[in-house]
Amino acid sequence: MRTQVAIIGAGPAGLMLGRLLDLAGIDNLILERRPADYVLGRIRAGVLEQGSVDLLERAGVGARARAEGLVHDGTVLSFDGDRQRFDFTALVGRHVTVYGQTEVTRDLMAARQGKTIYEAEAVALHDFDGAPAVSWRQNGVTKRVECDYIAGCDGYHGVSRASVPAAALSIFERVYAFGWLGVMVEQPPVSEELIYAHHARGFALCSQRSRHRSRYYVQVAAGEQVADWSDARFWDELRRRLDTATAEALRTGPSLEKSIAPLRSFVAEPLRFGRLFLAGDAAHIVPPTGAKGLNLAMSDVGMLAEALIERYRENSEAGIDAYSARALARIWKAERFSWWMTSLLHTFPETGAFGRRIQRAEYDYLCGSPAAQQSFAENYTGLPAA
Repeated sequence: MRTQVAIIGAGPAGLMLGRLLDLAGIDNLILERRPADYVLGRIRAGVLEQGSVDLLERAGVGARARAEGLVHDGTVLSFDGDRQRFDFTALVGRHVTVYGQTEVTRDLMAARQGKTIYEAEAVALHDFDGAPAVSWRQNGVTKRVECDYIAGCDGYHGVSRASVPAAALSIFERVYAFGWLGVMVEQPPVSEELIYAHHARGFALCSQRSRHRSRYYVQVAAGEQVADWSDARFWDELRRRLDTATAEALRTGPSLEKSIAPLRSFVAEPLRFGRLFLAGDAAHIVPPTGAKGLNLAMSDVGMLAEALIERYRENSEAGIDAYSARALARIWKAERFSWWMTSLLHTFPETGAFGRRIQRAEYDYLCGSPAAQQSFAENYTGLPAA
């Protein structure tokens, strides 16, 4: 078997890269270790920057996001019950769209033209410094495909980054001492826009998946177990952390899904190793506070697709030579913004009363400074590609 580009991972990053290469006439094969139903069943956030929505349109898969996505022209930040709305459209002329990652994956799966192999076991990358190849096992048979390039879009725990010699990688990481306990409920959202809340008891977030389905989060200590959180306990804790009007308007119900997500900041450098490229969660993780995870993955593969298309159409390697530095420039800006929002909105007991006063001063400065508000809106709606 032979293909031009072997893509490891059939999440939204791998599927989007495959779609863009399909449209450019570049042969590609996607390998995924999980079944298709499992990939489609993963529940993830879906706040899309305007650039991500533009990329869906460019890929010819934006119709459903355009019809069903919830356009948000702003967001609300609350601190100990005080709240302020930030109007992104007025501040920077851009907005975000709430459209679940599951739906992005579904749209890309439906549009897939090239071949995708699911339940590919024991995937291994070979000779990506020379003549690349990928092998895997399926139904007890080992198979192999030779290729020009390999794109590692297989997430934080995938084989792609693990195949790179440790000495060739620089790792930057911060693990937070808390996570987000999230609950999905079949109830209309309490607000038309996201509400991010800081409270002495911890962070809270009110978000939505559709006009009839909501997703709520509260900060919990590392080591907390989902089994210890009944629905009643969750709703009581969420109400305590919200401003009075929001708490009173909250519609509760039985949880459709409940899980705890740890918070981590992580970047691996560089993103190119010979003919292997890393993209998405294989290369970086951001705390969900700034809603950058899926958007960074879309940005990565958009840049990588441009570089590969230039390579095949113009026989130029300028784009692939620049990919790592170009992507990392945007990645670190998103890491900074996610760290800033996390630092502002969560409780950090180790910083004491002084730390909370600094957080309050930061919130007050943001609420009172048009320049700070523009910076917030610019980063939240998405910085341009480097």
